[in-house]
Amino acid sequence: MVSLQSANMKGRQTMAAKHDFSGVKIGFAVTASFCTFGTAFNQARLLREAGAELFPIMSENSFTIDTRFGKAAERAAEFAEICGREIIKSIIEAEPIGPENMVDIMLVCPCTGNTLAKLANSITDNAVTMAVKSHLRNNLPVVLCIATNDALSGSAKNIGGLLNYRNYYFVPFGQDDYLKKPTSLVADFNLVCDTLKAALGGRQVEPVVF
Repeated sequence: MVSLQSANMKGRQTMAAKHDFSGVKIGFAVTASFCTFGTAFNQARLLREAGAELFPIMSENSFTIDTRFGKAAERAAEFAEICGREIIKSIIEAEPIGPENMVDIMLVCPCTGNTLAKLANSITDNAVTMAVKSHLRNNLPVVLCIATNDALSGSAKNIGGLLNYRNYYFVPFGQDDYLKKPTSLVADFNLVCDTLKAALGGRQVEPVVF
């Protein structure tokens, strides 16, 4: 079985090169889909190269948990270096994002099923959910780049709900391994830049599901 990220994404070139993000301030929020950190961080690099100003945000779990995919401190340091500023990692630090108009658009990449549930139900209990809540008060776009093993089971209702909420946009997604993980969905991270650019213009990239 060949995964979505090696087969369905094969041959797709990242869209950052064709977009100019100069002067665009992006909140880049990371939640605890640890296996996709490397792919997410690559998109952060591409956005910086395309001129974006990035504001790194990490949930408590993504910031503190060591896994087989890397030490928490090392991954956090890498992310901060890519973005060129210190990580926002607490509710207190994230709350001013909206009142101070810190960013033009918020990206949650990766966005776990746990985070989907919280956003769909207006739960604010960490830096990422506070960042999104604070940002939405300005009627500005939020882009979700999902990676969750229960997308076609427990998280399905939350994806459906958020698809119907104003100002939420999704990076197109599909099944990454329908045999071994039949309820899992992962976004095509190579479409992050396209989705951000479209969302800044109030448009959802299509198709959402591939």
